[in-house]
Amino acid sequence: MTPTCLWCCLAALVLTSTTSRDERNGSAAAAWWGRGDDPHDDEGNATLPVPPPPAPPVDECGADDWDAGASAALAARKWTTVLPPFSAAAGRGASRDCVEDSRTFLRELDKLSLWAVKMHDSSGKLPSGLLNGNVNQFGDYDQCVSAVSPGAAGKRGAVRGQYCLAYLQLQMAERADPRLHGLHQLLQSHWAFRSNMDDPGHRVPRYSTIHWALCVPHSCSAADVQASLEDLLQRHTRSTGVTFRARVDPEMCQVARGWDLPWSSIVVGLLFAAIVGVAAVATIWEYTTERQENEDRSTALELFQSFSLKRNLERLISLEQPANDIHCLHGIRFLNAYMLLKSHKSMAVFFIPYTNRTAMAEFVGKSWTGIVRAASLYTDPFIMMSGLLTSYSFFRQLQRNKSLSVYRQYTSRLFRLVPNLAALILFCTFLLPWLGSGPQWNLVVQHHSDICKANWWRNFLFIHNYYGFENMCLTHTHHLGIDAQLFFFSPLLVFLLWWKPQLGVPTLVALAATSTALRYQVSYAKQLSPYVYFGASVSELFNTANLSYIIPLHRATVYIMGILLGYVLQHVGTDFRMKKSHLICGWTFTAAMLYFSLVAPSKMGDRTYMYDPVDAANYAAFSPIAWCLVFSWVIFTSHTGNGGLIGKIFSSRGFLISTRLSYAFYLTQFPVFFYNVGTTRTAEYYTIGKMFEVLETGAIVAASVLLTVLVDMPFQNIRNTLLKTDK
Repeated sequence: MTPTCLWCCLAALVLTSTTSRDERNGSAAAAWWGRGDDPHDDEGNATLPVPPPPAPPVDECGADDWDAGASAALAARKWTTVLPPFSAAAGRGASRDCVEDSRTFLRELDKLSLWAVKMHDSSGKLPSGLLNGNVNQFGDYDQCVSAVSPGAAGKRGAVRGQYCLAYLQLQMAERADPRLHGLHQLLQSHWAFRSNMDDPGHRVPRYSTIHWALCVPHSCSAADVQASLEDLLQRHTRSTGVTFRARVDPEMCQVARGWDLPWSSIVVGLLFAAIVGVAAVATIWEYTTERQENEDRSTALELFQSFSLKRNLERLISLEQPANDIHCLHGIRFLNAYMLLKSHKSMAVFFIPYTNRTAMAEFVGKSWTGIVRAASLYTDPFIMMSGLLTSYSFFRQLQRNKSLSVYRQYTSRLFRLVPNLAALILFCTFLLPWLGSGPQWNLVVQHHSDICKANWWRNFLFIHNYYGFENMCLTHTHHLGIDAQLFFFSPLLVFLLWWKPQLGVPTLVALAATSTALRYQVSYAKQLSPYVYFGASVSELFNTANLSYIIPLHRATVYIMGILLGYVLQHVGTDFRMKKSHLICGWTFTAAMLYFSLVAPSKMGDRTYMYDPVDAANYAAFSPIAWCLVFSWVIFTSHTGNGGLIGKIFSSRGFLISTRLSYAFYLTQFPVFFYNVGTTRTAEYYTIGKMFEVLETGAIVAASVLLTVLVDMPFQNIRNTLLKTDK
């Protein structure tokens, strides 16, 4: 007996207890999908063929009259009776090519042809654990796209597997049985996020949408697959009180692709290779030649050696504190950068299909998770510190020169922001899409690339934050647009404050109050919420971002706080002794602000919380102020020598390294997150450890170091050289 016969015999034994009328009428595949011999009915709708009558069953394995073909047909019928195959040509209006290839697929599946079995096996199946949220079925991506029929299997040549990730929206009639509603809530994991299929899914996950993998012939379009899926769902849910909407996007149907790189990707790859090459040569040059005195080195040589890895790595790990540095800022920057990383990660994990998603929702639906739900809060100190450093530097120049070199300041800012941003956009647009694959790859990686190809110019003009999250190239770079626009107006505000403080202070306070009032009014009127409360909808999150979060005037309050703090620090100096009673009052007030900004809003993270526009408006208007007041007090006391233990911790020299990496750290985290999301192929079991993946964090740090030493620091060196020469 051959191995094939043995396999068929075992399959027949396993499935022999399953009988159905399909065994009398033809193959299970045809009984499920067949509609006649002609590929189209009288109305022109696509149909599938009825295969020939089945072979008689085998009574005994190994008998003299054993027919391997008959046993395979019997096994196929019984198998596909239990697990009916999906045909993308069963819906109305399917293309003739799709019908022909689907006919070939079903015919070969009846013969147990390996490629057809692989395609059927690759589609998602009804799993266990549905009530624990195990509703997202990714099937087997790699097996599907690798399935290829022999050239003679179909009239049109080889049939190749195409992986489509379909979206399903489960809806329940209002008058449905309450028990169905209870089951629906468990299936949807308590709606930790509410979404629908029309929401953008590339930045925030469509949590309420079911993702289901289907492996279909490559000739079938997304529209063919969607029509067949809708037809199937309607036939099985009619008169049940349960309805499904289905959608299959063309970008979510994928076939195996080769390495036929476009010229744009090749050029960008060569550009990065050139940067690495220049850095290597500059490093070797610095190691093999005696270093000349600065005054004897030409500008060209200085620019060339700006790329030296030796120089830039030494500068990266140096613990020497610059003159006139505000030491505690480095620790504050590290704390908020880390909290922002965890907040961003908490959003990324919701893209992953979990077998215990309902249990995960119950775990995260507690008040303590407010520490990662307050993502917007952790960006405010960066805006405040930007205003602080800007005003601190400007006031020193004004005191020294009685004027500001606005041109030099703008040029310096562009050198600081643009190179890293350009490198990230080029990498994510032209290279990253070719470095992986997976069920959601086109959603979270390729889709971002397509947006950047169309809208990259907005980022370089720093106006991309006015076009909405859904149309933004690399959405996490919105902060750069806000910071650049606030910086553009900062010379005017600082000069006014320096020229006439009695006019400048009231003006800045009025602007800050206006910004605060706008946040409150818009949040209340439009029912927004910068706090990601339990059950928040995706559309609400996007509206909050587009109508308030990415608008510079709405974020100006904390920037102005930074400008005023810089003015105060410049005047009081570093040796300003405070009374103990004043320190006690200050730290007590700081503790109250910490409670108000971080602890009090945590009730909105509870699973039982119901949205209240007053809570949301108060949080949007006042929590950024309270949170930044906490760090303003730490900065003031630490810089003036009154910070005590807290000031010493935040002023530790080790945080200098994290400061030098912070910009690159912020830029690279989402590409790493989305790479991992896009390449995820199977459902996982959620634990709190998913928030602290060492390899992922290490990849972000490594990417940050590479971006810093190869791009950021070299261009800062070039800036210093050029501005020194210009001076």
